Amino acid sequence: RTQRYRPLIDYYSKLNQIESELVSAVIYAESGGDPKAISSQGAAGLMQLMPTTARSLGVEDRYDAEQNIASGTKYLSSLVDRFGSTELALWAYNAGPAAVKAGHMPAETEDYVPKVMRLARVFKGLAK
Repeated sequence: RTQRYRPLIDYYSKLNQIESELVSAVIYAESGGDPKAISSQGAAGLMQLMPTTARSLGVEDRYDAEQNIASGTKYLSSLVDRFGSTELALWAYNAGPAAVKAGHMPAETEDYVPKVMRLARVFKGLAK
């Protein structure tokens, strides 16, 4: 489901110094690889960007695969830098940075973080 976006994932992962397998895992978990996906909360596109986050990253079209992957990867990388760990970055990506600061992990996020970490390991194994 993410394979057709491999060139974009590889390019923007390298540009933002983040593992491409992690980006693939986020895409798979967030949208199943559907660039037109939209959540009940209003997140859209492959990496399920919220409108405010997308605007802050300069995204004009959240459904455009390249804009979505470019900005989603940049955002995820910034969260890893900000929180110092992949797990905390995924928590912030899913529930928002304020949730991490408050120490509040919604039930959805309790499932999300290990799921994405597992998927990233699977994608790493497939890349070998």
